[in-house]
Amino acid sequence: MELLQLQYFIEVARTEHMTEAAHTLHVTQSSLSKTIRRLEEDVGAPLFDRNNRRLRLNEFGILFLKRAEKALFELEQGKREIRDLANYEPDTLKLVVTAASTLPPILVEFRKQMPQIQFHVERLTAGEMEERLRRGEADFGLSSPLAAKDGIGCEVVHIDPIVAALPFDHPLAKKSMLSLTELRDEWLIGVKKGYGTRNLIDAAALQYGFAPHYVYEGDEPSRLIALVEAGIGIAFIPATAKEERSGVRYIALKEKELSREIALLWNTERYLSRAAKVFREVVRARFSENTRL
Repeated sequence: MELLQLQYFIEVARTEHMTEAAHTLHVTQSSLSKTIRRLEEDVGAPLFDRNNRRLRLNEFGILFLKRAEKALFELEQGKREIRDLANYEPDTLKLVVTAASTLPPILVEFRKQMPQIQFHVERLTAGEMEERLRRGEADFGLSSPLAAKDGIGCEVVHIDPIVAALPFDHPLAKKSMLSLTELRDEWLIGVKKGYGTRNLIDAAALQYGFAPHYVYEGDEPSRLIALVEAGIGIAFIPATAKEERSGVRYIALKEKELSREIALLWNTERYLSRAAKVFREVVRARFSENTRL
C-alpha cells in the first residue's frame, strides 16, 4: 500500500466522483481509476459502489476512510513538528473563521511578533469550519463555540453583544435602546443561514413568536452596513463589527441573551507550532484588552 494511493482514495471519497477527483488531483481519470483499483486489491475488498462515473462509499470504504484520514493526519503532524523544531522554513498559519470582523488587529499584532510567518484565512460557515478543523487542515478557528466534540478544543475568549444597525433617519434611530419585538416588522439585512449571528437572531425571534423578514441575505457581513446606510433595511451586527459611518446609528438591544461568544477552536491532535502558540497568545491578549475597556 502506497501513500499516494491513500491520498487519491481520500479525494475520491470526498467528491464521490472520479472526474472531479482527477481534476483536483491533476491526474488523468484512467490513472486515478487504476490507483483506486490497486488499493482495493491491496485491502481485499471494494471500497465503493459504482454507478457509471459516480461512486459512493460502501461500508468497507467508510471504515477505511477513517483509518486513511487518521494515517495521513499523523504523518502530516510529524512533518510539521520536525520542521518546526528544525527551523526548516517559514510556516503558514492556516485560519478558518466565522468571526472575521475581529481579525484585523489580531493579524497586525501577530505580524509584528512573527513577520517571517505567512498566514491564510478563510471565512466559512460553522459546519465548514468544523470539518476543516476535524480533518486537521487548519491551525485555529475563530467562531462561536461548537457543541462539545471529541478532538476539538474550545476556549471562549470574548462575549460580543449584538447591536441593531439602523439608517440614521429611521424613526427608531433616536432611541437609546431597542427590543427585538420592536423590530419584528422591519425589513432586515443579514448573512445567510449557518452563520452564528443569523442563527442567534432567528432563534430568538422564534421564541418571541415571529419570523424575521429578510430582504437581503449574503455571505459578506461587511456589506451589511453599507446597505443599512443606503436605507435598504436594518441589520443585527456584533459590536466588534461596527463601522463608524455618518448614515448609520448603532443601538443596543434590551435582550441581554443576544450576544455571541467568540471562541478559539483547534484540533487537539494537531501539532501546535511555535507560530500557532504565539497566535493563540495574541488572541487571548487582544480580547483581554477589550474586556478591560
